[in-house]
Amino acid sequence: MTENAYAKAGVDTEAGDLAVELMKRSVAATHNDLVFGGLGGFAGMMDVSFIKNYQQPLLATSTDGVGTKVAIAQAIDKHDTIGQDLVGMVVDDIVVVGAKSLFMTDYIACGKVVPSRIADIVRGIAEACSQVGVALVGGETAEHPGLLGPDDYDVAGAAVGVVEASKLLGPQNVKPGDVVLGIEASGLHSNGYSLVRKVVSDKGFKYTDYADEFGGNLGEALLTPTRLYTGVLNDLLESELGAGVHAMSHITGGGIAANLSRVLPQGVSLDVDRASWSPLDVFRVLAGWGGFSLESVEGTWNLGLGQALVVSADQAHAITDSLNAKGYKTWALGVIENAPANLNGYVQGAKGVDGGAVRLFGSFAN
Repeated sequence: MTENAYAKAGVDTEAGDLAVELMKRSVAATHNDLVFGGLGGFAGMMDVSFIKNYQQPLLATSTDGVGTKVAIAQAIDKHDTIGQDLVGMVVDDIVVVGAKSLFMTDYIACGKVVPSRIADIVRGIAEACSQVGVALVGGETAEHPGLLGPDDYDVAGAAVGVVEASKLLGPQNVKPGDVVLGIEASGLHSNGYSLVRKVVSDKGFKYTDYADEFGGNLGEALLTPTRLYTGVLNDLLESELGAGVHAMSHITGGGIAANLSRVLPQGVSLDVDRASWSPLDVFRVLAGWGGFSLESVEGTWNLGLGQALVVSADQAHAITDSLNAKGYKTWALGVIENAPANLNGYVQGAKGVDGGAVRLFGSFAN
């Protein structure tokens, strides 16, 4: 099929080339001396010969998207924050096992390539990658006319990292007496937006509306980008405090208890005191609009808890102080204990993992 015939089918290859030109500089800014080749190759490459210095290097990989949050970006025609959401959803999963992300690739499917829009998305991805020291080594933009509307798109990404086997984090390191710390989220991050959109729709609001509760445009408030934890957590793991970190959990889809349970071994339990933090305003507003209690949505939204660490009791205060000093509000959620005989009311694992028992108790702080 010739290019002209392809254009008649609705695919504009010239627009795709222009989008690449617009994004080249931001992508190149993520590259370091280990990246081979440039943008536009069939495959991204990185020199990983440094791994030969590891005793037992383990490669870690993760892939994800940002879900229906893109619908809000499309509704208000603002696309420069979705990229950070994508990076956060991927690399903040990889750091959970103690790995340092090395490189990332992205995929954008759209109904029609609008070069400035694609460039905004990729620029956001690249800027987030730069913040956490991850090279953006490749990607793909696919035009799907007839399958997606002209203004519709979806994004996905994947990253690869590495960790020394002896420094692997996870349930195998967790024991009774360990302290679980929570790190504050920036907002909804990229989960639970199907419920967000239903709440907004049921209220009859438009994303372009001014919302008194947020002091600004509703859509922009709901697009607050996902907080990036990877950089500060990798720094923590590489510091003298790193040995005190036993496990981590990224609080994403499935809610608070389920994601904590996944990183705990069977036979232990964790009681999380809701009074240890106050959910961010965005959750209180949305829950109020939907007629929900905060407790009823803690299995859908993070409620202001974005990442959690399981640490040794003797290092808990020092780790908390270190993260707080870097601007990452951190507090104690609870202590790991031997599981009680009666586990009614506890969540035990999720997504195919049979983990420790976790429950939330009490009421959230005002």
